[in-house]
Amino acid sequence: MKRWTLRILLAALVAATGIYLFNASWRVAPPTDPQVALIAHRGIHQTYDRQDLDNDTCTAERMDAPTHEFIENTIPSMQAAFAAGADIVELDVHPTTDGQFAVLHDWTVDCRTEGTGETRSHDMAYLKTLDIGYGYTADRGATFPLRGKGVGLMPELKEVLSAMPDKLFLVNFKSREARDGDMLADLLVQYPDMRSAIWGAYGGDEPTFRAEDLIGGLHIWSRRGLVDCLLHYAALGWTGFVPQACRNTTIMVPINAAPFLWGWPNLFVDRMAAQGSQIILLGPYSSGDPGTAGIDTPELLAQVPEQFSGYIWTNKIETIGPLWRGR
Repeated sequence: MKRWTLRILLAALVAATGIYLFNASWRVAPPTDPQVALIAHRGIHQTYDRQDLDNDTCTAERMDAPTHEFIENTIPSMQAAFAAGADIVELDVHPTTDGQFAVLHDWTVDCRTEGTGETRSHDMAYLKTLDIGYGYTADRGATFPLRGKGVGLMPELKEVLSAMPDKLFLVNFKSREARDGDMLADLLVQYPDMRSAIWGAYGGDEPTFRAEDLIGGLHIWSRRGLVDCLLHYAALGWTGFVPQACRNTTIMVPINAAPFLWGWPNLFVDRMAAQGSQIILLGPYSSGDPGTAGIDTPELLAQVPEQFSGYIWTNKIETIGPLWRGR
């Protein structure tokens, strides 16, 4: 009996060693010239307490003590993000009643402005009258340091692309209506010079996949696809198998989940690249944060492998950009 137990243990040890060696990162040599691009989420913007967020949380009411006066999703904030080292700026869009794309994060204007109602229920002329700095407070409403400084700053997507024609943007569709993808495609047909500025799109699956069908060469992904990719790879990746959900896509990987992916970093990145996929490295995943955490501190940036090739997502490009460029 002891002999059989020993044989089983030895067999298990051999199998575990084989799996480890087969999935060892060092099996793939690190790139001699790793290529990294920085994605600035919402441009340079006011950050906020991310504890216990839900989809309806008004983040303007829990802003951190401000260190600058930039307001997210505005042309000045995006220009400042590129100046700080961003390669791509992420922005959020909503269709308006007059057929434009308003650039604003929230489903309604109630949180950040003095207005009310769904963003998409207004025309662009009305949205231009609002103060998008109106609702920001870092002290539970005692003071509003940005009030009056955001009047007229909500841009229309064409304004953004016209102001920075040589830059790259990632469009976040805030709805699940396929017609938003149609609108983006129509915009680029009408203004073909703007096509090169749209690096990618994500958000609601319906507009994202419609945009992919109509606009060639977009980097796209879906939230459901990301979950399927990472869960299936965690279960099966030890065999070298890359699930269908991980193929020909962009994969967002939280930095605290990355070490648990088979072959991280070199072999994992190589396997995904062989299937036509690339990696965006995010900040730590937390069950109490439904948003997108970024690589926002020097401590998190230090956890990015030196040999990593892909994209780094940050909410603090003004901090991370200079640090990364100085590495």
